[in-house]
Amino acid sequence: MTAGVTTAHAPFVPPFCPNPHCPFHTGSTASWHWVRAGFFRRDAAPHRVQRFQCRHCRRHFSEQTFRTTYWLKRPELLLPLFHRLVGCSGYRQIAREFGASPQTVLLQAARLGRHCLLFHQALRPTGPLLEPAALDSFVSFEWSQYHPTLFHLCAGQHSHYLYGFTESEVRRSGSMRPDQKRLRDRLEAHLGRPDPRSVEREVAALLGIVAAGSQTLTLATDEHQAYPRAFARLAPLEIQHHTVSSRAARNVQNPLFAVNLLDLLLRHSGANHKRETIAFSKRRQSAAERMWVFLAWRNYVKSFSERKRDATPAMRLGVCTHRWSMRQILNVRLFPSRIPLPERWATHYWRLTPTRCLPRARRHMLTYAA
Repeated sequence: MTAGVTTAHAPFVPPFCPNPHCPFHTGSTASWHWVRAGFFRRDAAPHRVQRFQCRHCRRHFSEQTFRTTYWLKRPELLLPLFHRLVGCSGYRQIAREFGASPQTVLLQAARLGRHCLLFHQALRPTGPLLEPAALDSFVSFEWSQYHPTLFHLCAGQHSHYLYGFTESEVRRSGSMRPDQKRLRDRLEAHLGRPDPRSVEREVAALLGIVAAGSQTLTLATDEHQAYPRAFARLAPLEIQHHTVSSRAARNVQNPLFAVNLLDLLLRHSGANHKRETIAFSKRRQSAAERMWVFLAWRNYVKSFSERKRDATPAMRLGVCTHRWSMRQILNVRLFPSRIPLPERWATHYWRLTPTRCLPRARRHMLTYAA
């Protein structure tokens, strides 16, 4: 080793107090005082972890508090899980590969979804939309095909940046045999019928988030009858609405090409959205979490062209100056108390999205975990 050169890492310095009730959590940390408070050892790497104490609120915390692997018994799974969730793997396939429980994979996927939601919220443009947008509803289902789900996607026509999504629970429609209609009626009598205004309400909620601050918005959609009713809820936002026939060629000249391509990528990259699969989502909440992982990968990691390896949609929009890697996205833990979420998206973070067939589904109620 050359004289005067050291390979030792600089000691970790906590950037803020992790206690959301402490004034040094979100405010200025110029006058914040903290002290080192020993170490603790753990089974997973890094095995020796520095502890700290905030001198204002007296809360103890550690280096691990600021890592995305906080409180994980299998922290080595998080990064490969990110790759496999956008690589069309099912939870049980991933669990078999890494010798883990499917429940472990499911809970880590939920953590990834929450992290990607906060990551997107921190980086997405919050001012007026500066490009024409395209909106479409991606069809999937939860639990069974008698419980369809529509994911409403809004993307930039030029950048292909996916601004966000909401989802609607809808009634099964289309051609059905008499016995299938009878089964649908029995299920609706027992579980209730989905809100017929759900699409209208959720599309309005989506545009209210992604187009906040806009006076006018140029938007292309298909001929879904609920969309104009949703736009009427958004006054005084003026929407220049252009409809495109579903029979129009789905090529690059189609104004809906950005969301049509998203539909293809979602089917291609997500095992839970294949037309015929046993990996379908059992909960709409789980499907939403996996959708946030896809959104972060599509916007910030994946090149616009796989062949050219060029800019990502976020770079084309001007949101980022470089292409992120999955490891970089997972580099630092993000806190919901420091990144305020829109109320509609907060339901995804706290796992409040209901599934009719699971009235007592697990919610995210942990005090300290991500």
